[in-house]
Amino acid sequence: MSDTDSFINEVTDEVRREKLFGYLRRYGWIGVACVLLLVGGAAFNEYRNAQVRDTAQATGDALLSALEENDAAVRAAALESVEAQGNSAAVTLLLRAATQQEAGDIAAASETLNTLAVDPDAPQMYRDLAAFKAAALPSDDTAARKAALEALSAPGLPFSLLASEQLAYVALADGDTDAALAILRRIEEDAAVSRGLRERVQTIMVALGEPLPETVNQ
Repeated sequence: MSDTDSFINEVTDEVRREKLFGYLRRYGWIGVACVLLLVGGAAFNEYRNAQVRDTAQATGDALLSALEENDAAVRAAALESVEAQGNSAAVTLLLRAATQQEAGDIAAASETLNTLAVDPDAPQMYRDLAAFKAAALPSDDTAARKAALEALSAPGLPFSLLASEQLAYVALADGDTDAALAILRRIEEDAAVSRGLRERVQTIMVALGEPLPETVNQ
């Protein structure tokens, strides 16, 4: 290689280096910003996850502490002071309602369950469960309770068979044995009925003098 070619190559390399340094000076901040963004995002996610874990642990500890109370009224009051979010809030309300019912405060239990049942932020399965539990509470307003259970017993709803079972009990309480047996037969014949519910229904049917289907007796 001649001295002229070597000189040209050196000049060319120097020009390339100058261009590279120029690009770095002009656009290097973009790369630094990207790195800082990635590192900052990872740190923020870790901080947020840590907060979620701490909140969940604090809620769990508060629930356990409240449930350790022996007196149902005291336990219900302790559960009212528990602050929770998301699914934990729904579970807390269900526990609170159950404790209020155990303490004999049906009105408070009904209010708690109805609050959860219409909460748009609560998961649907908890809302459905709260609506069923509210309808299943003892009430002097039989007509309102029956109407609520009939709405929940519509085919396709998650607690339709359990709501139907409660309707059968309402019919029995009203002295309408025929209506109760008709409901119990529908439950017993439903393909989606659970084993436990079928056994309860069959026990009641036998107690009412209703013969069981041949498939059961065989």
